[in-house]
Amino acid sequence: MTDAVPDVDLDAVGREGLQTTPGAGSATHDGTGRVGLSFTVHDADPDRTTERQVRVPPGVTVFDAASWNGIAIDSTCGGHGTCHKCKVRIDGTNPVTRHDVRTFTREQLDDGWRLACLVNATRDLSVDVPPLTTRPKAATVGVGRQVILRPAVQKRYVELDEPTLADQRTDLARLLDAIDDLEPKPDLHVLRRLPAALRSADFKVTAVVVDEALIDVEPGDTTTTQHALAVDLGTTTVVATLLDVTTGTPVAVASMLNRQQPFGGDVITRISATMMDPDALGRLRTAACETLASLATQVCAEGGVDPATVYEVALAGNATMTALALGIDPEPLGMAPFVMSAAQPPDLLASELGLSLHPRARVTFFPALGAYVGGDIVAGMLATGMDRDKRTRLFIDVGTNCEIVVSDGDRILATAAPAGPAFEGGAIRCGMRAADGAIEVVTLGESVELGVIGDVEPRGLCGSGLVDAVAELVRVGMLDMSGRYVAAEVAKEVAPALADRLTYVGQERVFILHRPTPDASPEECVVLSQRDVRELQFAKAAISTGWSLLLEELQIEHRDVQQVLLAGSFGSYLSAASAVRIGLVPALPVLRIVAAGNVAGEGAKMALLSTRERAGARTLIEEVTYVELSDRADFNDRFVDQLSF
Repeated sequence: MTDAVPDVDLDAVGREGLQTTPGAGSATHDGTGRVGLSFTVHDADPDRTTERQVRVPPGVTVFDAASWNGIAIDSTCGGHGTCHKCKVRIDGTNPVTRHDVRTFTREQLDDGWRLACLVNATRDLSVDVPPLTTRPKAATVGVGRQVILRPAVQKRYVELDEPTLADQRTDLARLLDAIDDLEPKPDLHVLRRLPAALRSADFKVTAVVVDEALIDVEPGDTTTTQHALAVDLGTTTVVATLLDVTTGTPVAVASMLNRQQPFGGDVITRISATMMDPDALGRLRTAACETLASLATQVCAEGGVDPATVYEVALAGNATMTALALGIDPEPLGMAPFVMSAAQPPDLLASELGLSLHPRARVTFFPALGAYVGGDIVAGMLATGMDRDKRTRLFIDVGTNCEIVVSDGDRILATAAPAGPAFEGGAIRCGMRAADGAIEVVTLGESVELGVIGDVEPRGLCGSGLVDAVAELVRVGMLDMSGRYVAAEVAKEVAPALADRLTYVGQERVFILHRPTPDASPEECVVLSQRDVRELQFAKAAISTGWSLLLEELQIEHRDVQQVLLAGSFGSYLSAASAVRIGLVPALPVLRIVAAGNVAGEGAKMALLSTRERAGARTLIEEVTYVELSDRADFNDRFVDQLSF
């Protein structure tokens, strides 16, 4: 298996997508033969630590070698050398790049820690891979609405008369005649099963119907076992909910990191990977299918449900994630004029996505408004009733690509703003995902009070902690309105108890959030750098420019907004007061700002429980007007105006 790695132009190999490795010179080699890499892949559960031996062409980066062989190393930039997340420990002496120096302490460098995307494997290596956060803190439920239970999946138990010489109706006619309230159409799978199913069950069977399709005939009465799977296919996190459609209740829910992460933490890097490497699209599709299959297996096991009784899947994802899962070339989505292959993907069998459910279980997709306002946002609008509520409402799904929807009760406008990876912890010096050890709450006073996920020693800063930290520094006066750290003398005046935390790492000013030991150097601490503040400024300016322009389009003042819905995992844990303080959302009373949670997943559930709601999702496409921000001549000027705190 490991010798199947294709021959490549080795001098061009630097990352997934065949791009030159940034920040490090390539070691000299002639490109012949193979080198052996011994990976020790650690898990949070020590009993699940695994060993992998692989052989790759010399000169391939450690990150690529792992990716090619299905070994997950954390990354949000896809191996560009910019996110500083792909930390591994390598035996022996290896070159140190400027990126390594920024990422690790001297002790860690001496111990062999390096960034995997910057290490060229020119000799046999032993590589320790730290545990990957495969289950980040994620919102698994969200704001939804009561729906009338009318699922597409229906079962009818019938007891049929056996054929006689006087009654020679076909098996199919006999079955359909007994189902008097439906007119299902059979497929070949049913016709193959029908004769044996009827006779083995003494003609007492249950017909399984999905919409107008008769997909199976099951022996006996199985009407109490009807299940469906709702999936929020996120760029970072994928959430799956198993539903009992006879009662409309969830049976089990699970989330995990999207296995496409090694290709990059956002849609642009994943699109770029497919543009630079023709084989990347296939690997991305495989990674998506593996993620979906793993979650489907998990929720069925946790719920004690036979996967063969799961008859339908509803999938809500952005346009890029949907295209990659279906194996559709996403390149047109990444370049102007940003064109989708189709707004409404066709239904397909779940088995085509690698899901081991009922053999004829189908997957239905939410339609998309545009290349960057996809099916997940349509599902979110369905769940929150954006087309039904007469209040003036602002819906914001905060992430790398931020989707924004505004409704005044009559018109609905939508757009997307390029927020960047800051909210996911990307491009932040001590940034990390919302996992154990991530600072998620920051309060400044006479001391620094931190809320840490898992109640463990702080290891880094996630998105909500980043917003809190900046908002608090602005509040106490240590950051001025332009986002610059104040002079040391000013810091001593405005916040004397905190002034000693304002220091330098190299030439960059930083604020120390956590010291592992009282005498720890700034390089060993969890800090917020001046560059981190700038990253957040750019992200919040893009978002606030987006909703400001939509409000203007509807001739609405900021104070007229009656409700702000913060959607997604990040929005669920974001402090409303901090979001207002930095200008991420309009300056409104915090009670008007609601953490909406995983509304995409809620919309997917609603589509499975009610065919009327599913039709409503398709109708939304006709009711919403998409506004392209990049087409506006005043966007850049407005963006600059929104940078200040």
